[in-house]
Amino acid sequence: MEKASSNACARRRTWSFVALVFVVLLGLASRRYPVLFPEALGKYPGDALWALMVFVAWGIVFPRKPTWQIFVYTLAASYCVEFCKLYRAPWLDDFRNSTIGHLLLGSSFSWQNLIAYMVGAVIGAVAERLVKC
Repeated sequence: MEKASSNACARRRTWSFVALVFVVLLGLASRRYPVLFPEALGKYPGDALWALMVFVAWGIVFPRKPTWQIFVYTLAASYCVEFCKLYRAPWLDDFRNSTIGHLLLGSSFSWQNLIAYMVGAVIGAVAERLVKC
């Protein structure tokens, strides 16, 4: 078993799973009920929540990794998914056109999504540090 570093905390998987479900439900609600967020933010709260979901998921997978590493993993995964939207293949586009494919991978590249992902990852890191896991 890996020893936690001085700035790491052991995340409680039960609470992390509850947080994951909450973030997913809030993210789905942000798309279904856009009035939950200011209209000026457009679809970007959903993208920030997607990155927050990734942050929480990485925390579940690696409960003893320090917050900064989970933050980096979140940005790497989120940015990879976004840049992969530039790759077009019929089988991948078919998957992206399905409900689950669209929720997981999105459909078209947007530079603004990179900012939204950063916001979601920052919210996750700050929240985790505030609650001290």
